[in-house]
Amino acid sequence: MIRRCTLVSVGKLKGWAAEGSEDYAKRLRRYFPVEIVEVGEEDMNRRSREEVLSTEALRILKRLPAEAYVISLDREKGKQHSSEGHASRLEDLGTSGRSHVAFVIGGPLGLSPEVLQGAHELWSFGKITLPHALARVVLLEQLYRAVKIQRGEKYHW
Repeated sequence: MIRRCTLVSVGKLKGWAAEGSEDYAKRLRRYFPVEIVEVGEEDMNRRSREEVLSTEALRILKRLPAEAYVISLDREKGKQHSSEGHASRLEDLGTSGRSHVAFVIGGPLGLSPEVLQGAHELWSFGKITLPHALARVVLLEQLYRAVKIQRGEKYHW
């Protein structure tokens, strides 16, 4: 299993999404350190798509830990896993010495090609488009579920 997790995400969460994110982060911290890094979201109404993605990419890349194994979320190109598949993949990473995993979640326009190409893996939660706030809650819940599966502990599956 992984021993440390960094989540770099575009935008600051509020309300129910912030509460859900913090709840799952708190649960995960019983097993390993979890750092959530929020980078500023560009105003997509005042700049071109390319400018927004490029500016957000610079912020993301600056905050990614150099030693981390990077998994970016991408609806179109990412690989889909079952919950058991997430648990297995994270176990494989931990076993192979990749115990610090950094996850990247983009803003409303997604992630720039530079961020996607720089990732070691791309994951997807399916063909639907999730708001980035909801994607963060889903990712943290799936990480928590993976830990419970790996440890053989009960969780509602």
